[in-house]
Order: sequence, then structure tokens, then C-alpha cells
Amino acid sequence: MRATEQPVLRDIVLIGGGHSHVGVLKRFAMNPVPGVRLTLICRDTHTPYSGMLPGYVAGHYTYDEVHIDLSRLAEFAGARFYRDEAIGIERNHQRVVCRNRPAVPYDLLSINIGSAPRVNDVPGAQDHAVPVKPIHGFNARWLALLARIESHQGPMAVAVVGAGAGGVELTLAMQFRLRRELEARGGDPDQLTFHLLDGASTILPTHNAKVRGKFEECLESRGVQLHLGSPVTQVDDGKLIIGSGETLKVDEILWVTRAGGPEWLQDTGLALDDGGFIRVEDTLQTETDQNIFAAGDIANVTKHPREKAGVFAVRQGRPLADNLRLAALGRKPKPFVPQKKWLALISTGDKYAVASRGDKARYGKLVWRWKDWIDRRFMAKFNNLPAMAENADLPDTSAAQNKEEASQAISAVAMRCGGCGAKVGSTVLSRALGELRPIERDDILVGLHAPDDAAVLTVPPGKAVVHTVDFFRAFIDDPYVFGRVAANHSLGDVFAMGAEAQSATAVATVPYGIESKVEDIVFQMMSGAVDVLNEAGCALVGGHTGEGRELALGFAVNGLIDPKEVMSKGGLKAGDVLILTKPIGTGTLFAAHARLAARGRWIDSALISMMQSNLEGARCLRRYGSEACTDVTGFGLLGHLVEMTRPSGVDAELNLGAIPVLPGAEETAAAGILSSLQPANIRLRRGIRNQEEWVRHPRYPLIFDPQTAGGLLASVAADKADACVAELKAIGYPHTAIIGRIVPQGEAIEPILLKA
Repeated sequence: MRATEQPVLRDIVLIGGGHSHVGVLKRFAMNPVPGVRLTLICRDTHTPYSGMLPGYVAGHYTYDEVHIDLSRLAEFAGARFYRDEAIGIERNHQRVVCRNRPAVPYDLLSINIGSAPRVNDVPGAQDHAVPVKPIHGFNARWLALLARIESHQGPMAVAVVGAGAGGVELTLAMQFRLRRELEARGGDPDQLTFHLLDGASTILPTHNAKVRGKFEECLESRGVQLHLGSPVTQVDDGKLIIGSGETLKVDEILWVTRAGGPEWLQDTGLALDDGGFIRVEDTLQTETDQNIFAAGDIANVTKHPREKAGVFAVRQGRPLADNLRLAALGRKPKPFVPQKKWLALISTGDKYAVASRGDKARYGKLVWRWKDWIDRRFMAKFNNLPAMAENADLPDTSAAQNKEEASQAISAVAMRCGGCGAKVGSTVLSRALGELRPIERDDILVGLHAPDDAAVLTVPPGKAVVHTVDFFRAFIDDPYVFGRVAANHSLGDVFAMGAEAQSATAVATVPYGIESKVEDIVFQMMSGAVDVLNEAGCALVGGHTGEGRELALGFAVNGLIDPKEVMSKGGLKAGDVLILTKPIGTGTLFAAHARLAARGRWIDSALISMMQSNLEGARCLRRYGSEACTDVTGFGLLGHLVEMTRPSGVDAELNLGAIPVLPGAEETAAAGILSSLQPANIRLRRGIRNQEEWVRHPRYPLIFDPQTAGGLLASVAADKADACVAELKAIGYPHTAIIGRIVPQGEAIEPILLKA
């Protein structure tokens, strides 16, 4: 994450990672506006470039070649990336409602979410057809279809409903790829049949006659069966019913028909057209609300109606970025006029393409090569990111909309007090925390529900108290997710000892700024934390929040345990096996993320792992008789294992090849991208026997990698290990593995024995 000394004065929130918004992120990255913060809300980390998707389906491109990594791009732009789905807008409060997190406030809002085929228009289509958009759903089905081809015997029929440019291009790309896959496996490609259907009487209705004629020839020569002039009226499992009365039996149904906007837009009060698209002015501001912009397929520029085509979304990126910048600075956005004629390059799947512009047409392999060059050059702008621009240290208060805002900016960067003067104001805290709902427990006598100078707890008879504390600065720009990870990390020590979490007291630092922005950060962060604490049955009973240069959060956690059932680090026994419940690699991955060297899906996997609680894992290990357990955190796998072998008076044997590793961690470690704590952890290598034999193993650096909210490392009797691992996997720890065994103590210092 990119730290800045500048207080936030304006929040621009971007809903969706479409072609226009990637342009906005890039332009703000190269020329940031002091005091303006961008937040991207998008369900998918990788956004596809529509121009290259048919080439991906045909097998000419890899997944990464046709997708823009939004995580890297947002990091490059200094934007917060919230991996979630917007499902509403509260315009009266200027907040975006999300599916899985608290609402996100905005000063300016932009919507670029594309569109999706209207499967609800035809009975049965929603249940039995695969819409091409959103792309992630289609891609999963497409990969499943490719897998089916490997073992499929006999005829297979595929239907594509919608004969516009997208439907025609997709049909030819799928046919080319599937026939080639069948041939490679010794199958008969002629047993594969494609049907293209549309209620219109012609294909490619928005293109000229020359283009239509060329594709009609291509479809006929490739054996694609056309069903035009009569719409599909019903879809059943493996069957299409057409208005003409014809029934078509098929194995797969793809839906590429007329698209529309999502239903949630209907409740926003924004002016929409008949297709559910947002009506916008030529400044890309909505007709209803000047603080809300829209671009790409979801927008209908009413003064300049155009076809839904990716070229317009791409071209709108620059004027959208410029107008968001102007609006953030309190200036009037400028109108723009899209081109009347545009170039469309439509491929036929076999590295052959047709160029369409107005009444002109060109086609051939050279057109494909031209298209390929244009597409790769476009993608390089967003995937080959240049060095980051340096920002000024202080905000340009002349950009503020009025004197009041300028004074807020000056106040936000004025000399900050120390001591109790550095606390976040009580009004801000009361508003931010007032919406939180921490659970209540009978053994909490005084807590947040009746706050006092300190919390008062009771300890049930026969129980002992487990007490631990953890604190660290934020490593991602999403305060809600950071709050979840921080709480999960802090609870780990309690669970590792076999205890029940009772209460937590928070300590946080928040970057200084104007009150509304500080309030939202506190609310988002503590919402994530309270969600995790509540799930664990742990009551938040109080805390302290102060100002600091960076966002940071920690908890002092109390737990309760039967003294006879403590799982400690000193309980290892020779003959036991070592079990690890989560993969390792968070340290190197987030070091790489800060350098734009990690793929977004790698970071997604790491965050999913970090947000998974160790509670049920610890309970399972306890059921299988584990007496030695710890959570793997800052000292890394080897460091925590050494902490267990020393008091236990044993040695350990690790199987490097069996250690579960997060996706991408081996790659980033091999590139020499390591956590700042790694050098301190590597000092423990002196305790490894025969380390020169294993130093070249790709997982060797990762045993020193510091973890955040890592898994549990525990020992279990050898005869119970397989059953324990199977149960851990069944209850939600799919990467659980036996990674070694405990052996009698040898003569080396802190001895750890590694094997391949």
C-alpha cells in the first residue's frame, strides 16, 4: 500500500473495473490530485479485456494476457481496492451499499459495471443457459466444457443465442478451439455441432452488408447452423424451444442476447432508459445527480446514442478521468462527443479477422495481426506499469471548493499534539462505534454496552485466564479486511492454546485527517474486527484510538481454559507427526504486492487464508489428542517450530515438499522478494542439519517467511494423524498437511532436520 502524508479531502468511489475505470486509475496514477482518494469496488480482481476474449477462448492467449490485474493497478494508482459487489446506492447519505461489507461513503461516484444478457426475458434461460457476462461465470463454464471434451464420446451440440458481433465471434472461437481439442485427443471433430440463433432476420445487424456477407460465408463453410427470424421462447434442460415451433436439443447453451443493467439500479432513483441503462449527459454525469458519473455499456449518453461496444468504454476513460478531476477540484466538467464512426475488428477464431468501419470492410490474416498488435499494445498500458509518480508532501489547499474546506485541510496537517492530545475525538469515536454491535456475554460485567474507565470480567470456577496481545500496521488499503485480519491474528494465540476467547480490548492508530474521513476508517476497520470477534464469541469491551502516521490495529485478548487442557508449545513427543493447517507465504506475497510484483489472485488467496479463523482447527486438533500447538506468525514456520522443540527436548524432521504454500509464494521468493523480517528469521538456519543440501529447494526460503494470521502447527500421535487431517480438510482447512515428524533430540544446536 502507498502511504501518503496528505489528508483526504475528497473520496472518489469507482463501482466496477470496466474499461473506462482502468483508464481512470491509470490517469490518476500518473497525475494524482492532492487530497483526492480513489476507491475501487469490484467483485473480480482480474477484469477481462473484451477485445481479446474470443482469442482466449480460441486458445491464442493465456488468461493473464487478456485480463487486467485490478489489484496491481489500484496499488499503482494509490487507490483502495475493495473486493466486493455493489448492490445499491444510498444517495441521501452518499454511500454505496455492498454485499459483504459496510456501506462505503463517497463525495463523487462513478459507475462502470458493463451490462449482462437479460436471461430473465425468456422462461428457463436463467436456470439452463450460461450468460456470457459477467465473464467470470462464463469462464468457469467454458473451462468445464473444455474438461468435458477430454472424456466425451459421441455427438455434442452447442447453441449460442444472439447473433450480434459478440455471439458470432464467440461461436467461431469456441468451435475452432473445441474441434482442435477433439482432434488432439483422437476424437471426431465432425461430431461437434454449433447452432447460432437470433430473433432478428440477419446476423451482425449493426454492421454493413459486406461484413455480414463475409461472416455468412464463414459460418456456412464452418458448418454452423443458423436459426434466424424467430426468437427463442423457452429454455429447458438441454432443449431450446423456438417461436417457429422448432425444438432444438443441445448439450450447452450460451446466452449473448440484448443486454441490460442490473436490477439494483432501479432502486437508486437515477434516471434509466428502457434497457435499465443510466441516462447521462455529455459530461458523463447522470441526469439525476451531478455527483454520480457513469461510463461504458452501463451508460446511455442521451445526446450521443451509440452501440454498446468496448471501443466507446475505452475512449470514455480519458474524459471521465478529466471530469472526475475537475469535479473534485470544484470546477465544471467538460462535455465530450464520441466518434460517429468506429473501427470494429471481429475475429473468426482461426487467426483471421474482419475490419468493419461505417460502410467499409477489410478481412484476412493481416487484419488479425493488426488486431493482435492493437490489443497487446492496449493491455501493455495496464499490465506493464511504469515507475510510480512522486506526490507532494502537503495538499494543495487552493484546490478546495471553499474556505471551510481549505481550513479543514490546513488543520489536518497542522502540528499534531502528543500524549492524550493525540487521541481521536470522542464525537468521532462515538459516531463510528455507535453502529457496531459487539456480542454480549454474561461474564462481562462492564464493557462497551455500559462503558466505564475499564472493563470488568468474571472468571468461571475451574477456569484459568489466557491473556495475549498483538498489534501491527496495515499492509492493505482496505480497512474492513485489515480489521478482520488483525482480529483473526490476535485471536490465534488463544485458540492455539485450546482456550475460548472471552474479551478483547482494541488499540488502534488512524492517520490524521478531517473528521468524516477518520470516522469512516475507524468504522470500516472496527466493523471488520467486530465481525470476527463476534463469530468467535469474543466480546469487544473497550480500547484506545489515537492519531498516527499509519493505520494500525491490535488487540489484547482474554481467554478462558481448563488448566488441565492447555495445549502448549512444550508438548511435542518423539514419534508424533507435525500437522500444518494453512499454507505459508504471506510475508513474501505482501512484500511483492507493495512492489507491484504479485498477481491479484495471489493476494486474494492470501487474504482468504488470513481471514480464516483457527478456532475450529484448534478444537479438531484437541479432539485428536494434540498437546502441543502454536499459531504460525511473525517468526515463520521454522522459528515457531524451534520454539516448540526447545522446551519439549526433541528434534523435528520437516518434509519441505509437503509444506503447503500459498499460490505465487514460491515465485516471489525465488525472485528475491522477501519480508523485511526475513533476515532476522534466517538466523535460525544455524539449527538446521545438512542445510546446504536443501538451500536450493524452492520452499526453503519460505520456512523463514513471517506469517500474518497463519495456520496452526501441531503434533498428533502418528496413528491418529490421517484421520485428523481428513477431518480438518472436511471442516474447511483444505490445505492441511502432514509436514514432518518429531524425533529424539540429537547433538546439534536447536536441531531441525530437513528432507526433500
